Amino acid sequence: MSSTRNIHDKRLSDAWATLQSHADPAMQMGPDASRLAFADPEFLLRRETRGIRFQLEMLKPDLEQQALGIENTIVVFGSARFRSEEEATALVAQAEAGGDAQAIARARALARNSHYYEKARAFGRLVAEYSKGKDPTDQLFICTGGGPGIMQAANRGAYEADGISVGLAIALPMEEAANPYVTPALSFKFHYFALRKMHFMMRAKALVAFPGGFGTLDELFEVITLVQTRKSKQVPIVLFGSDYWKRLINFEVLVEEGVISEADLGLFKYADDAETAWELVKGFYRL
Repeated sequence: MSSTRNIHDKRLSDAWATLQSHADPAMQMGPDASRLAFADPEFLLRRETRGIRFQLEMLKPDLEQQALGIENTIVVFGSARFRSEEEATALVAQAEAGGDAQAIARARALARNSHYYEKARAFGRLVAEYSKGKDPTDQLFICTGGGPGIMQAANRGAYEADGISVGLAIALPMEEAANPYVTPALSFKFHYFALRKMHFMMRAKALVAFPGGFGTLDELFEVITLVQTRKSKQVPIVLFGSDYWKRLINFEVLVEEGVISEADLGLFKYADDAETAWELVKGFYRL
């Protein structure tokens, strides 16, 4: 471990001791000119210091991933609400015992879609198994938003194959802790959606989008736009669950109305099982 990251290094430990000696446990958020600038939350949270916060959110995950050799990721998006088949079955039984019609309908919808959880889990496992024994430059790592549902499933699959994986979580009012399958040293939390999205794309060698809601659509279309406009290199984009995506979005209408070119439909492919999704990624890179 380099001296710049070792907490036992004298320079770092001295700086930390100095910071602690100036800290006030009862510190209020009001301005105080005597505080050390980098230990002053009121100063760091001002509108004028937003650029510094951007830089910190950019640097911390980047440096930590570099340190652990994470250079190539496969990003998996999808609903945070889907559950494993086992959990979904238990939720249906619980809802039916309660007798609430709306709760029963919601639980049955989750159960109907639980196969996507299991397929994301299988996909995560395939990626981790492929990377075993590979040169660090040839390894691929699962990267998700760090939350529950499809994100948890992909991280879980990598974990079960003894692989490591990345979680890029976002701090929200209804926030949950990162799912337990993200590698702890690669479990990051963001305040800014923009910086989080940037980190998704910085190392992405492929994107696999499972069925999801507004967040999944937001992330998917941002990636498609970046690739379409050549602001980002072309990567395989896989829409997992062809029935879901084709019912949700009629991409042909965009061609018919002249708002995209027919060639743009080639920016993504469909898959309905983990093996097909993985073959699409491998085929793109001739792995």
